[in-house]
Amino acid sequence: MENKVKISAKLNILSAIMVAVGIIALILSLVKNPERTWANVLLNNYTFLSIVIGATFFYALQNITQSGWSVMFKRIPEAIGSFMPVIAILMLIMIFGINQIYEWSNISDGNASELILHKSPYLNVPFFIIRIILFFSLWIFIIFLFRKYSMKEDELGGTIFFSKTEFLSKVFIFVMAITFSLGTFDWVMSVDATWFSTVYAFKNIVSSLYHSIAVIFLIVFILKQLGYFPEMNKFHIHDFARYLFGLGIMWAYLWFIEYLLIWFSNIPEETFYFVARRQDGWNTLFYVNIIINWVIPFLLLLPIKFDRNKYVVLFTCCLLIVGQWIDNFMQIMPGTVGIFHIGFAEMGIYIGYLGLFIFIVARTLGKTALIPKNHPYLLESKLHHF
Repeated sequence: MENKVKISAKLNILSAIMVAVGIIALILSLVKNPERTWANVLLNNYTFLSIVIGATFFYALQNITQSGWSVMFKRIPEAIGSFMPVIAILMLIMIFGINQIYEWSNISDGNASELILHKSPYLNVPFFIIRIILFFSLWIFIIFLFRKYSMKEDELGGTIFFSKTEFLSKVFIFVMAITFSLGTFDWVMSVDATWFSTVYAFKNIVSSLYHSIAVIFLIVFILKQLGYFPEMNKFHIHDFARYLFGLGIMWAYLWFIEYLLIWFSNIPEETFYFVARRQDGWNTLFYVNIIINWVIPFLLLLPIKFDRNKYVVLFTCCLLIVGQWIDNFMQIMPGTVGIFHIGFAEMGIYIGYLGLFIFIVARTLGKTALIPKNHPYLLESKLHHF
């Protein structure tokens, strides 16, 4: 099979239908319950932003460590990165519903607490918008350069663009650590404006890498089933699984220490965050979150023979994609909507975002050769084994 992904008309139709479902769900929800609608927009904006940031983070890590095994799959995180401009537009659209999401955006009504007023020099609408523009401009620019260097490497060969990509990867990780942390504070943690956690941003950075690798493997698996990546073997699968296994432990560790330290300290200004997530309908999902995102993946990926079984890893990845949505749902919805509810609005809007994501990523994959023919480590990737 030629080294270029052919995008079928059926996939385009499917993604268009999914986007249509999302638009219908958005409109109906907006008419019925604007607060819930805008909370779902934030939820999906952040979920898909995390996938893009995490995929680019993974891409950068492979370049910095000069990992050979993953070279064959580098077009996948590149394609995922092409979704960043779309998320930027959707994040700016979210500004129209900012008063429905964030308590700190309504300080002019005279009911704001003293702590929110104290944070107002930072948490205010104009500065909030400026930060969105700044962060996304940086991310889009770096992703654009990654893609440019990759195409130039394919065209000209040599190690010049390989070295440039490695240096840019170091810059990206530094920029991402700061900007994505601040973005997480802005868009998610400030939903509960009087609450704060010192590991919150780090946990979400780990989560973005963890869950984006699940998305990358799912795309790789689908392409493999379609006849692409003929050199892919069980050792490639094993490396994907080891990433998931290690990051799953790190995610669970950060989740647990955040919960344990805050709960153990029993300070009302901190514990109200978890109290809200341990009552009414939220309590069940509180435990489902940790089971899906850590317990099941940990048990499944512990044996080496399962790490090399593509169907076991595939199931784990599908589970983690659901787990990412649940994790973000638990972070955002109790502080915005308050009442636990999952219905057509939640499912429909997510389907719409997913359809748009599939369309953009597939379109990018179809534009260029799937295998980076002039990468210096390509042969190592094709012959990968322990």
